[in-house]
Amino acid sequence: MGRRPIVRKRGSSPKYRAHTIIRVAPSKYPQVNTAEVVTKGRVLKLIHDPGRGAPLSLIELENKVKFFTLASEGTYVGQEVEVGKRASAKLGNILTLAEIPEGTYVCNVERKPGDGGALFRSSGNYAVIIGKSGGMVTLKDAKGRLFLIKGNSLATVGIVAGGGRTEKPFLKAGNKLKLMRSKGRRYPVVRGVAMAAVHHPHGGGRHQHVGGSTSISRRLPPGAKVGLISPKRTGR
Repeated sequence: MGRRPIVRKRGSSPKYRAHTIIRVAPSKYPQVNTAEVVTKGRVLKLIHDPGRGAPLSLIELENKVKFFTLASEGTYVGQEVEVGKRASAKLGNILTLAEIPEGTYVCNVERKPGDGGALFRSSGNYAVIIGKSGGMVTLKDAKGRLFLIKGNSLATVGIVAGGGRTEKPFLKAGNKLKLMRSKGRRYPVVRGVAMAAVHHPHGGGRHQHVGGSTSISRRLPPGAKVGLISPKRTGR
């Protein structure tokens, strides 16, 4: 029997899993009382989190509660921030969507109140508040998509830091490899026809041609499930 193809090894071998043990911490809002009280805090440090494009900011509140959250553009160490329903809509403050004026840029928005932040979290991402009605807030993201979120969901005022990160080229394969390893992605990707027959079902032969149809049944084991998996139609 030949060696297991990579599509099968990736399902069981720890070599291909993301190295999450080196992650800093999850980025979630603390359990905030959304009443009239406003809690003040201070940014202690800005940290790079492996596998995450946006930097994290460590915030300590007046009640000694510390939490990590996504840093917005313009955040600096020592910055005073406010957390709560009645917080001012200034850069870096965390408050409910219902209290943020229309036309304001927000990020790290909760999909449901209390989930800690789930939307618009990638580096350079944001949404704009374009309307409010019936306790719901309408957001529009950079792609033009509309989102209807409850008004008591928390959000951070501003744009996620790290924008333009993807515009810089990797320049060498080693830099790309480190990024892919931190995310648990498959890299580099080698064509199956370029491999030997023991490494891939498409491998073998002098010429890099599969030699037949690449349609494959959905019921086959992972080592054989490559190519067009149970296609509805093939050919022209």
